[in-house]
Formats: sequence, C-alpha cells, structure tokens
Amino acid sequence: MIRRVVIVGGGTAGWMAAAALARGLGTTHAITLIESASIGTVGVGEATVPPIRDFNRYLRIDEDEFVRATSGSFKLGIEFVGWNGEGSRYFHPFGFLGPDMAGADFHHVWLRHLAEGGDPDIARINPETAAAREGRFARDTRHGPLHHAFHFDAARYATFLRGYAEARGVARIEGEVTAVERDGESGDIAAVRLASGAAVAGDLFVDCSGFRGLLIEGALETGYVDWTCWLPCDRAVALPTARIADPAPFTRSTAREAGWQWRIPLQHRTGNGYVYCSSFLGDDEAASLLAARVDGEPLAEPNRLRFTAGHRRLFWNRNCVAIGLAGGFLEPLESTSIHLIQTAIIRLLALFPGDHVDPRLAERFNREAQAEYEGVRDFVVAHYAVASGIDTPFWRAIGEAPLPESLAERIAVFRATGTVLYERGDLFGPTNWYAILTGQGCAASAYHPLVGALDGKLVRDRIAALEARCAQMIAGLPGHADFIAAHCGA
Repeated sequence: MIRRVVIVGGGTAGWMAAAALARGLGTTHAITLIESASIGTVGVGEATVPPIRDFNRYLRIDEDEFVRATSGSFKLGIEFVGWNGEGSRYFHPFGFLGPDMAGADFHHVWLRHLAEGGDPDIARINPETAAAREGRFARDTRHGPLHHAFHFDAARYATFLRGYAEARGVARIEGEVTAVERDGESGDIAAVRLASGAAVAGDLFVDCSGFRGLLIEGALETGYVDWTCWLPCDRAVALPTARIADPAPFTRSTAREAGWQWRIPLQHRTGNGYVYCSSFLGDDEAASLLAARVDGEPLAEPNRLRFTAGHRRLFWNRNCVAIGLAGGFLEPLESTSIHLIQTAIIRLLALFPGDHVDPRLAERFNREAQAEYEGVRDFVVAHYAVASGIDTPFWRAIGEAPLPESLAERIAVFRATGTVLYERGDLFGPTNWYAILTGQGCAASAYHPLVGALDGKLVRDRIAALEARCAQMIAGLPGHADFIAAHCGA
C-alpha cells in the first residue's frame, strides 16, 4: 500500500506539497519532509497569478492572515515597459475584458470597437487596469470583485506553510540526502540515506530538491527537454532593496539589453532581478547594471542563478514525482513558477495511487504536465516573438530565432482573423493573449464575423455598459497601501 510519502527538499515547493498532502491525506498517510538548513533555497517567485487563491482556499487559509504572514501585497497584473522600444509601456491585466457576445470571445467586440474609431484605452472597461493605474485596491466592490493575485516573500510563505503542515502531522527531518537506495527488483526508490547515516524509507517520493533533481535525475536519470533554442535566457541575478514608496498593486517587467528586469513591491522591501542570456551579457556586468537601476538601498548581496529552460522528460518516473524546479523551469516573465508547483500538487492529489503506482496514472500526469508546460512556454516566448524597437545583439538574435510551431500558428491566426487559439483549461486565455499580442504591436486585421453581424447600437451599448460598470467599481476604492494597512499589514 502507498502509505509513506517522503518529500525531499523544503522551500516553496516542498512545503506547498507537504501542506496540501497533509490537508488531503494526513489522517491516513505518513508524510515526511527532509530538508537541510545548510542548503539554500532559490525562493522561486515572489509574484503569482490568481489561481494561488484557489490553493490557499483548499488549505482553508485566511487571505489576510496569509498576506500578513508573508509581508505580501496585491497584484492586479503586470506592466510591461520598453518591450516596444524606449518609452513604450502596456498593461497585462487580470480579469476579463467583457462577456462573450454572439458566441465569440469578447476581444472581437473590442476589435470592432477599435475599427470603428473607438477609444483604445482598455482601462475604460477593465477595472483591474484602471485600479492599477491609480494605485488603488479592494478585494470586492459593490459591482463585483477585482481579480487579483499576490506579491509575497517566498521564504516567509514556506515558513508559514511549514507551521501549517507540521500542525497537521507532517514530520520534518533535518539532514542532507547523500544517497538514494533503489529496490533491486522493481528499480523503484526504496529509501534515501542522509549524511548522518540514517535511512528514510517511503512508498512514494516527491522530489522538491530544486534544479539538482536529486531523485528524478540524480537517481533515476530521467533526462531533460531543453528549450534554450526558444528561451535563451539562462541566468538571473536578484537583489532586494529597501522600500522607498507605497507598493504598487502590480508587477513591472522592463525590457533590457540582454533580457528583462523585474520589480516586485512587498510591504517591507522591493524584489528586483535581471533575467538575461549569458551569451550576450557577463554575470558581473548584469549585477552592476541591476544595482544601478534599482530604487532603494540594497538589503543583501546579489543572488545569482543559473538555469536551463525546459522540463524533465518525465515528471513522474517510477515512484518519484518531481515538483517545482526539480521538474522544470520557465523564466518568471508571467509569474508562473509557483503556479506550476501548485498545479503539479493538485494533479498529484487527483491521481494519487492506492495500493501501488499504476503506470497509467503516471502517464496521465506526465501528459497533462507536459501540455501545461508547453502552453506556458508558448505564452512566454510570444513576448519575445512580437517585441520590437530594441536594437541590441540579443534582441536581434531572438528576433531571428524560430518559433514553436504551435506558437507560430497562434500568432498567424490572430493577425489574420483576430481569433485566439486556446484550449479550455489553459492558464492563459483570450484576454491574456489579446493583451500581450496587441500590447506589443501585433495587430489583428479582422474580427469574428459573428461580431461583425451584430447591430452597431448593440455593440456600442455593450461598451458603454462596461465603461459605466468599470467607473463604478473603481470609484472610491482605497489606495493599495491603505487597504493593506487596514486589513493585513505585516
């Protein structure tokens, strides 16, 4: 019987997995987490996307308590600066532009509105964009909720979840895994051995050991699918700085000479980083450029990371499931790192084995995980594919690089018809693709015939109704910092 679950590695991925498994299986399964205080964690991601709220709801965590414990702030979307050249900027909002009309996605209605000379400012109908622009926030308004995610301190989130998990029976073992023992007959992992000499046996192992992939790669030699040809950035340098102003309710991504720079405002500090390609920029120069471009005094030495975009050939191999960086990595341009941890955990719970690991469960897990990674990959690559006006060797090279066939098809179809090709259940839907493609100058030459057949007054009335609702939603909203102070100040 599958009764003993061993998680190797702590950090965000490890403790998210431990908390969720304890919530779902803690009364019937023994859950053990092994981590070493001497091994640092990447602290992957300080910005998230809205489904993190579903994960916290599954754990029955109060949102204010969570934000307070992690010194967090709220996020309404991402502002992209310079991706169409010097001085350009656009906003990728959470939420929706409007309800579908005549069976067509709403952005076709907006495309018709633009074609007929309408005001192009999306903030007129999208309250998340409007609130972000004014630095305002509230979870709910009299006319509906604001769709939001969070910025938070990843280390504090891991600590918060550790307390949650241990209170529900998860056993933490301090130690470094030095060897992996496999069953001589089945080839499955039987136990991990620690530097102390102790062995920890298990039935199912969850690899949250980060880029090293101690179990999934070190022991099982699963292999890796390398996406460097499409995502050549392979380095990042992170630098936290002191807070010097009220936190904005959005993440900022600024195009730079060899990649892009993030800015993530928390309650107690600001997270900054530069994701870049080492073929075009040296590590020391990247750190110097970042330090010269941040606001506030640095609070620590630069943290340097190396990575290869892609994923393991199998996320679930034998009786080992890789979650987080052990499973794969995509640069955090759209704040998807923690989301990919979350969906892997929920997928594991949905397919959790009973008396043995059925290969068909693992096959389904791997198929869904690969499709998810490929979908996020296409969305991230799209930012580079349609960027313009940046004349450096890196951007010239990336502009000449081939695209995944699936992405090339999406872009070509949007340009020709205005239609966004997507699968139901994709993380990024029509509103997201429309925001990125049009925000970076990829124009659609047509809109859906079903929308074209609508009465013009009906279209104008729908736009006017959305404008009125948006104005009503943001009227009187408190400032973002004021809302935090009133409800969830750290």
